[in-house]
Amino acid sequence: MMPGFELLYQAAALCLTYPGDDFRARLPLLREAAPQLREFADHAAATPPGELAAHYLQVFESTEGNSLYLSHWRGISREHFQELYSSHGLELTGGELPDFLPAVLELAARTGNTDVLTEHRAELERLGSRLAGCGTPYASVVEAVHATLPAGPATG
Repeated sequence: MMPGFELLYQAAALCLTYPGDDFRARLPLLREAAPQLREFADHAAATPPGELAAHYLQVFESTEGNSLYLSHWRGISREHFQELYSSHGLELTGGELPDFLPAVLELAARTGNTDVLTEHRAELERLGSRLAGCGTPYASVVEAVHATLPAGPATG
């Protein structure tokens, strides 16, 4: 049985944050909790910490167009995202901006509200495609999230 999307979203949020000191310790749990992310978890476990951190910075901070900030993809204000957290009685901590994809994934995991992810389905698909084009294992994480979202209307 596949885990619910809440567990996948929480695990994906961890995968898409900077791989700090406690990241490696969480990989075995992440791998078991979210089978969809095993490819990424196995890669991260086999990659030296410094190399993994450098790769994260290269992919998300040095490569134009691989932004994890959803307002980058569409002109929705960050206030819109902040209002969403407030409407669920949640507050961001740690200084991250409210449109940061891992924070939005955590919001969806905690509240069950996937509306903001569904609204950004096309942007997540583009991000996943860009990451796949770069040959990074982060593509599989974004693609796993994208796969949980209902199909959007056809665009012409």
